[in-house]
Amino acid sequence: MALCTSAGLACAALTAMPASAAQDSLSAQYRTSATGATADQSEPWLKVTNTGSTTVPLSGVTVRYYFKADTADSSYRFACSWAVKGCANITGTFGTLAHPTATADRYLEVGFTAGAGSLAPGADTSDMQLRFYRSNWATLRQSDDYSFNGAQTSYANWSKITVQRNGAVLWGTAPAGNDPTPPPTDPPTTPPTTPPNGNGPALFDDFNYTSSSDPLVQQHGWTVKSGQGGPGVPGATWSPQDVTFAPENGNSIMNLKLTTDGTAAGTKETEIQTTARKFRNGTYAARVKFNDTPATGPDGDHVNQTFFAFTPLAHDMDPDYGELDFEYLPNGGWGETGNIMYTTSWETYQNDPWNAVNTHTESRQSYDGWHDLVITVDNTNIKYYIDGQLFGTHGEPYLPETPMFIDFNHWLIDLAGQTGSTPRSYNEKVDYVYFAKDQVLSPAQVQAQVAAYRAAHVTQVDTVPAG
Repeated sequence: MALCTSAGLACAALTAMPASAAQDSLSAQYRTSATGATADQSEPWLKVTNTGSTTVPLSGVTVRYYFKADTADSSYRFACSWAVKGCANITGTFGTLAHPTATADRYLEVGFTAGAGSLAPGADTSDMQLRFYRSNWATLRQSDDYSFNGAQTSYANWSKITVQRNGAVLWGTAPAGNDPTPPPTDPPTTPPTTPPNGNGPALFDDFNYTSSSDPLVQQHGWTVKSGQGGPGVPGATWSPQDVTFAPENGNSIMNLKLTTDGTAAGTKETEIQTTARKFRNGTYAARVKFNDTPATGPDGDHVNQTFFAFTPLAHDMDPDYGELDFEYLPNGGWGETGNIMYTTSWETYQNDPWNAVNTHTESRQSYDGWHDLVITVDNTNIKYYIDGQLFGTHGEPYLPETPMFIDFNHWLIDLAGQTGSTPRSYNEKVDYVYFAKDQVLSPAQVQAQVAAYRAAHVTQVDTVPAG
């Protein structure tokens, strides 16, 4: 999109229409199971039908439901209650309209993973029982929402929902002045002509240490958390001894171990964080191994396995606070009952009463095993990638405004997941961490930079200036 803007041209004019687009035709059917003017959650149930003559892969299809935010700082969460295509194959993200109207300033965009398959001519997705709600569970008003129709309690065509394929609108009418436009390719069809600056300010750490008490850990700019304090279960302890390092497949691997016996006093969590707060725009990357099952003992605890960057909250609704999260919950938590990955971008929040200004992308599927995680930040977008694939894109007002720490932690959300007293332990492993200041790199470029460090036998370097 930046390339289009810099040329002074409309991006849509530079985007080639797929050869099959003329034959593509999709429609949206809608009903609601929450008919009231106000509700705890909005429940747009949807179907998408292929009314064209060619088979359409659902991975290129998105559906937008438009609504009016209850307050300017309201944030929302998406959930899929049930779907014939499988909730694990359906995604939901929230966006802000460029041209707000009296009945819409936000939208829920529903998408599909490759696992959702394709729609043959005449086929439909069948039921997608979807819902969204305010992050603090406050009552929402839906009677003033553009796409809401409380009288539509059985499926019927509904033109106030738009359906896009690869960004081109094939069905429906958006609120005035807010037609979705085809996005630029990601990665761009034409690769950038400027290669990454291998000599630019960067942090790379292969975690080649003997233990958390190795003097090099502190010398290389890391703080291992100890004592008590959030997040997690009040009364749990942060245990430096459970941050360990060992060789694995030719590399040194850091392990963050979480142990619990079902009590706060018997819970030990782990966290390692950069000592300096000096990271903002650029590319963040790590290779992380998430685990669905415990290393020892019974399963079921609501554990949170993370890679993130953040600015601490100085006071309620602190405008300088910011956070960019990968959070994997292998056993659910926060109302979820199974595997879920969140990428969340934060503007600010307050604890009491809870009020969060954030946006997130989620996927309900297993991420057990090793994964390459990348976050890129510039003055326009935050992008999250998993294993080279774009997972979520977030924009204003969630862009970080101040320098941040880089952090990994492994903690217990609550004691409700597994209530037994048998001791158990969970592992989260980290291969490396990398940051390139003020450079937006593709996942492939990140891998090339990491490979170059390792080929040169560089195990740690930090040339990022103080923030």
